[in-house]
Amino acid sequence: VQLQASGGGLVQAGGSLRLSCAASGHTFSAYVMGWFRQAPGKEREFVAAIRVRGGGRYHTDSVKGRFTISRDNAKDTVYLQINSLRPEDTAVYYCTAREGTLLYTDQTQYPYWGQGTLVTVSS
Repeated sequence: VQLQASGGGLVQAGGSLRLSCAASGHTFSAYVMGWFRQAPGKEREFVAAIRVRGGGRYHTDSVKGRFTISRDNAKDTVYLQINSLRPEDTAVYYCTAREGTLLYTDQTQYPYWGQGTLVTVSS
């Protein structure tokens, strides 16, 4: 399974970005894709996850209302819309995937990872 993340960049506080993650090379009938992030000097943390087919998504409490995960089944692509960016959102954002339908927040439950895309928010 290959995951290609894109969309990161440098943005001012209050701005928006949309991250994309395209999946390829799999034959899953049901799977979940998610986003984690790792800020400088911190551990990687869960952000959001979505069932690619069948609906259902979950956002961690700290991003609810500002981040939205969505999917385009035809393109096998998941998006993370990030609004009202804050300096503390600065991190490398990683796309992940797992076969099945459970929306885990534990990174050890995701065997497939993209290369990460850097989001830098200036104050």
